[in-house]
Amino acid sequence: MKTYKKIGLIALWSGLLFSCTDLTETLNSELEESVTGNIDPGQLLIGAYNSLNNPYQQDNRWCLQEISTDCAIAPTRGGDWDDNGTHRAIHLHTWNADNSYMRNTFGGLATAVYQSSNVLRYSPSKQQEAEARFIRALAMFDMLDLWGVVPFRDNLDDFRETPRTMKAEEAIGFIISELNGIMADLPAGGPAYVANKNAARTLLMKVYLNKGAFLQRANPTFDAADMAQVITLADQITGYTLAAPGKYFDNFAPDNDVKSTENIFTLYNKEGERGGGVDRAFFTIAHYNMTPGGWNGWATLGDLYDRFAKGDERLGIYYEYPADTTSNRKKSYKIQNVGFLAGQQTSWVTNKPLMARNPATQPLNFSKEITIRTSGATLETAGIRVLKYPFDYASLGQKNNDWVVFRYADVLLMKAEAQMRSSAGGTSAAALDIVNSIRKNRGATSLSALTLDILLDERSRELYWEGWRRQDMIRFNKFLAPRLQKPYQSDPKYLLYPIPSQQLSVNSNLNQNEGY
Repeated sequence: MKTYKKIGLIALWSGLLFSCTDLTETLNSELEESVTGNIDPGQLLIGAYNSLNNPYQQDNRWCLQEISTDCAIAPTRGGDWDDNGTHRAIHLHTWNADNSYMRNTFGGLATAVYQSSNVLRYSPSKQQEAEARFIRALAMFDMLDLWGVVPFRDNLDDFRETPRTMKAEEAIGFIISELNGIMADLPAGGPAYVANKNAARTLLMKVYLNKGAFLQRANPTFDAADMAQVITLADQITGYTLAAPGKYFDNFAPDNDVKSTENIFTLYNKEGERGGGVDRAFFTIAHYNMTPGGWNGWATLGDLYDRFAKGDERLGIYYEYPADTTSNRKKSYKIQNVGFLAGQQTSWVTNKPLMARNPATQPLNFSKEITIRTSGATLETAGIRVLKYPFDYASLGQKNNDWVVFRYADVLLMKAEAQMRSSAGGTSAAALDIVNSIRKNRGATSLSALTLDILLDERSRELYWEGWRRQDMIRFNKFLAPRLQKPYQSDPKYLLYPIPSQQLSVNSNLNQNEGY
């Protein structure tokens, strides 16, 4: 059996093996036979990196972190985007333990924990081991964030042994210990798609910043020592600068691996090599008559759109980039092609107004007004669409935009938050300076004052649709509050997702979260 076939078999079974307790001895012996021999830990490490694609680049984690908030909605459009109410339940906070996005995300993150742990079994170099342990820590952090517990298998040699369950305090301690333990063996720099010291520091910042929320979600607390750690770690993250004015979307472009000055950790995408589903960021929002035609689905809400002032680059611009092979660039039409796509849409090919598909006489005018179920005249046009990743037209297959996990602007905003939470009265001139430095580079006017609520709004402007909104809203105690298309206070049980039913059936050490 070729090495890549062995790796493929490991990947196929890893999500199941991580939790399953009743595998037969036959399967165990077959698996053991398949992984014996001369296995390259470097190839296993690539598999561990690739295992993050499912939760991150296939919408799964993203849906749980964004559609559950005031920043994104996946409305049912007539007979489209219903999926047995899967998307509606996430936005309305009416989900249960059988939601497919929860099942897929839990399984995907569990696979990443397994794949990275498996690297450690095959004599990796110190750097390879450190990278694998970083991937594992990241996946465990996400499981802790979403479910409040982390199933963990200490022994990968006997899958009849049931994985134990780490609760919040133990998981936090383990992740912090792991990240500190690997710091010396991670590279100081290099491409963002390889875990490095600054990626580990950024993840540590997120652990310390969210620690009080993970331990007490309904009433988060913020220990002064934890906030000091956030600030110290931020100051240790060097070698990055905020994107220059007009270059915000460099961070998400098809060649962001070479032109971004902010990206700290990304997921690799390269045509002809490997990658995930970054193109779904376009297809999920694009109308059928756009170029290329999309699936006419997800949108944002007016709450987010209205937070931006005119002139803020993040709201949307014409972004010129080499992978745009349409006439928008070739003939200098310069129609807005990134950011928030609102109002009448114009073809990037013909420079003519686009029309809806049904009826074809209706202008394709994306409106701010949207409902959780759309029908009639607004079926195809309801909702402002958000395009954060410029579409890679130059690629015929796998798109080359690396998926952004951590970037420097987030580091600065976390530092500002820690400064405010550790200062008397919750105000900080230094934090205001940080926020205004970001706003200046984005073409937004300076703020005259900064409160925690304003800072939360700024995080939504800077990091929109990057997969952090739910975590932020919980930390700021805003997640359960009424908002557009969810006009009621949610039950506190929704601060955690339910353990998927499938996982409970195969792991007796997992208990369902309270209220489900």
